[in-house]
Amino acid sequence: MLYACGLDAAVDVVGGKWKPMILWALYAGTTLRFGELRRHITGISEKVLIQQLRELESDGIVHREVYREVPPKVEYSLTPLGLSLNEALIPLGVWGDEHMQQLVANREGKAA
Repeated sequence: MLYACGLDAAVDVVGGKWKPMILWALYAGTTLRFGELRRHITGISEKVLIQQLRELESDGIVHREVYREVPPKVEYSLTPLGLSLNEALIPLGVWGDEHMQQLVANREGKAA
């Protein structure tokens, strides 16, 4: 078996710094072109965004639509699986909002 439990599978899909941010940007914007998506996620490089989108696409979380135009147009959106994953992440985001100040204070206290 590839995963030990459901949490192991979920963390594998959303693990890392950028994937949850990509999911949130797509959830809020529904369908975004690559440049729009990159503007929504401050600090991510083009290379990393491409890599993360490919991984999310291979997991069935993100749908990539290519329009045969000149210049090529590519849009990204969440699949039904991606939408359900985003719904599961909402409570985690709420927890982060509620405890952000305490977390920052704890980190600053340790750095001092």
